[in-house]
Amino acid sequence: MYNEDRERLISENKVKLGINALNVLEKRYLKKDKNCNVIESAEDLFYRVAENVAQADKIYDEHVNLDALIREFYLSMSSLDFLPNSPTLMNAGGQLQQLSACFVLPIDDSMDSIFETLKNTALIHKSGGGTGFSFSRLRPKKDTVKTTMGVSSGPISFMQVFNAATEAIKQGGMRRGANMGILRVDHPDILDFIVCKDRNDSLNNFNISVAITKEFMLALECEGDYNLYNPRNDMVVGKLRAKEVFDKIVYQAWKNGEPGIIFIDRVNDCNPILEMASIESTNPCGEQPLMPYESCNLGSINLNNFVKEGSINWRKLEETIKTAIHFLDNVIDINDYPIQKIQEVTRSNRKVGLGVMGWADMLFCLGIPYGSQDSIVLAEKLMSFIQSKSHSASEELAVKRGAFPNFKQSVYSKGNPMRNATTTTIAPTGTIGIIASASGGIEPVFGLVYKRTHCFDDRAMHEINLHFEKVAKEKGFYSTELMDEIANKGSICKCKGISDEIKKIFVTSHDICPEDHVRMQAAFQKFTDNAVSKTVNFPNSATREDVRKVYVLSYKMGCKGVTVYRDGSRDKQVLSLANKKENKSQDIIPRTRPKKTIGSTFLMRTGCGKMYVTVNEDSMGACEVFTQLGKSGGCTSSQAEAVGRLISLSLRSGVDQQEIIDQLKGIRCPSPTIFDGGAILSCADAIAKALESYSNEKAVQSLLTSEAFALESKDSKNKEKFYISNPANNLLGACPQCPECGEMLSFLESCATCRNCGYSKCF
Repeated sequence: MYNEDRERLISENKVKLGINALNVLEKRYLKKDKNCNVIESAEDLFYRVAENVAQADKIYDEHVNLDALIREFYLSMSSLDFLPNSPTLMNAGGQLQQLSACFVLPIDDSMDSIFETLKNTALIHKSGGGTGFSFSRLRPKKDTVKTTMGVSSGPISFMQVFNAATEAIKQGGMRRGANMGILRVDHPDILDFIVCKDRNDSLNNFNISVAITKEFMLALECEGDYNLYNPRNDMVVGKLRAKEVFDKIVYQAWKNGEPGIIFIDRVNDCNPILEMASIESTNPCGEQPLMPYESCNLGSINLNNFVKEGSINWRKLEETIKTAIHFLDNVIDINDYPIQKIQEVTRSNRKVGLGVMGWADMLFCLGIPYGSQDSIVLAEKLMSFIQSKSHSASEELAVKRGAFPNFKQSVYSKGNPMRNATTTTIAPTGTIGIIASASGGIEPVFGLVYKRTHCFDDRAMHEINLHFEKVAKEKGFYSTELMDEIANKGSICKCKGISDEIKKIFVTSHDICPEDHVRMQAAFQKFTDNAVSKTVNFPNSATREDVRKVYVLSYKMGCKGVTVYRDGSRDKQVLSLANKKENKSQDIIPRTRPKKTIGSTFLMRTGCGKMYVTVNEDSMGACEVFTQLGKSGGCTSSQAEAVGRLISLSLRSGVDQQEIIDQLKGIRCPSPTIFDGGAILSCADAIAKALESYSNEKAVQSLLTSEAFALESKDSKNKEKFYISNPANNLLGACPQCPECGEMLSFLESCATCRNCGYSKCF
């Protein structure tokens, strides 16, 4: 497309974005120069992506009208009708051409496989992807290891290794490493796995789920026992009472939201290419089951844009589905995969995952209460339409481009050729939902009114759901006082001056009973090839029996898995720990600095010049930080010295290093710079990153030198031993406050997401 045509397309089709969307784009998506200045507009981003993804058509038709296709893709994204997953928006047309969000890697029962997968995980995280693993093939702890005549340490110990590695890997400051860890319910170590995240500071970089089998559910139904199998030889090595195991899962989920559960046999019953390999794991949020070495690129349609004058525009929806499937199929061809094996398997099956966001917004527009029978009926009708039209679009592509290579081994083999083994997935749409100003995935809204503090003059401002604000003004009950009340209560169900009809329509996540959450998930799952990301929200007062009922109901209704979150359950854990410390000692007394310390000095380049940051330690760990700026003297040097002194005092007072890092990291000054491939935003940011480097180095040293357990490398001529420990993970901090901007977090699929700045972290 010639420059003048490009400029005309962009000028005639400007992107309409809210303040939050602009903040997220500027912070995480738009290109920046070496001084961290944004050099790309939202229109530039969507054009960059459209132009890049359109190039794949030349593989199949050298005479293709690329200008028309670029326009089609650009209009679909710039109108916010459809958005691909974050890696595509970030990386398409840039130096890092890795466009997929979801990967699953195998872990076989050998040292070679374990550490090969660890290496591949690092490559994927570096490129911006998330990873899923099943640890079910690993022999249980205390099982025999013939090569060393020792005993195995078990799958959970290796999860700790993967967790520590993830902590040390950076993803360019745009996306954080996330993992899904799965263990089959019939693995001998299942009881330990269920409680492996009992503490909030354990396995912070993992979501965990138990893979539930048919055998287990049958045993649960009849209150009987089920078998445990050693994966080393598939022999029965014991039995457990299904009810006791299920009760333990329920209790942990009630206590802090994990583990989730995945009905693994059902997942494979729906696997269209089961003859090729079984599915063992999913991506970190659970919506994308994948075979080993598969990846999947996702995208979502913004349902908020398909309601006009109280009815759904089905024709426009069909056109957008066709464009989206074309777009996602192209991504498979232009993707720069981090591992060759992933490229081969992904292109053999060509799975894509088209989903939706803005479902709650659509219901608001149509005047249908979320969770009502009308909403369930519409959910099935809508998703049936999307699945049918996406399959048709895939069939059309197959005529032009050929079926996916493993088509003959698929369940589709007796029908029309398909270009893609799967076409539909319901993802949580955390940050792309913010960009589109849409409610996340198929979730209800978390709140109708939020109170924000203006960052420049501390003025309190209301952020109001646009649909609710429109109705409030039309019906005449809008007032600042009422918006304050709603922001404080989180719901309008007990607010005076609002009609029952309005209260019934504008419900939030905690106004909806857990059973209706499950019914909604099941309605969408009925017509979704892959799986559905959905969190069943409980009030804090919910009982373990309430959680149990939801788990059983989700199985009976055909869901492929389920995640629950009881409001405040994580907060309560953190607060109770704080209270115990408070009761033990009201006075915090810094420990005495020893006469001799040892440490490391880090060179950091800041906008104020070279900075040398020295981190010293005593027998209890880091105890002090010294800083020296290349430009001696002046206010900047004195402030850096003051920060170092306060950090030293905090460290000797027992403050966790990660808490200090989180407070300083991200502070921005007028002179940011680039150093060692990353941005240094200020002197405070440089100190935080030096302290973070020190923490990561200590974790690696601990990983290599601890005598917690020893593993032997089969390929090493010298039979080198690798000693692996469990480095302490840092407390993430509790929902609902965002550590970056201080706003409220939403809890979805064991991940906390900020609707203000786009921050996300999986627990």
